[in-house]
Amino acid sequence: MTAVSTSHDSPSRERIEKSILAAAEQVFSQHGYRGASLQVIADRAGLPKANILYYMGSKQALYVRLLNRMMFRWNEVLEDITPDSDPATVLSEFIRTKMVLGQRYPQGSKLFAAEILAGAPFLNDYLAGELRDWVASRAAIIRQWSAQGKMDDVDPRWLIFLIWSSTQHYTEYSAQVSGILGRDTLSDDDLESISAFLEHVILKGCGIPQPVVKAHRLEK
Repeated sequence: MTAVSTSHDSPSRERIEKSILAAAEQVFSQHGYRGASLQVIADRAGLPKANILYYMGSKQALYVRLLNRMMFRWNEVLEDITPDSDPATVLSEFIRTKMVLGQRYPQGSKLFAAEILAGAPFLNDYLAGELRDWVASRAAIIRQWSAQGKMDDVDPRWLIFLIWSSTQHYTEYSAQVSGILGRDTLSDDDLESISAFLEHVILKGCGIPQPVVKAHRLEK
């Protein structure tokens, strides 16, 4: 899957783009695509509106870039897998990375969910094109793992969907999780417990022995 590129003409440009993306993620997640404006994003980033257009091109281009960046973060773990990779290690890392990223970038996760719930008007081509091809290529490798006897013969597409949805639940339905658990945020121990549970259920369901995986810790 193609990474979202960031120009490295200078450290200054990189800092400006990061500032714009951070501000845009907040504004789009709060107001949605239609309710967000480039002027509000510029004000949040502390930049002239003209800078937003110069670095990002348009409101739509900025929005799509944010969505693509979120998908790349989520799925980067699966980028370099091969038929020789260990499915237990790969899938465990995928689950744990998704859990941590959901807590680290909750606005990006909720922004992506809102886009999908709206029918993916800005991502239809990406979902039916690049992402479909990417899933197919990952699925082909997972099928080879099954053929090698490393795991049960499960449909890799349903497996990927399951990991996406089960990990994203703790971000996109955070109000429900918080209400039931009686606390505002998940602790590192919560994340480890949830990750271990999902790892156990998913790997066991695929006939994969569970590995020992070092817990990811949220950066403070």
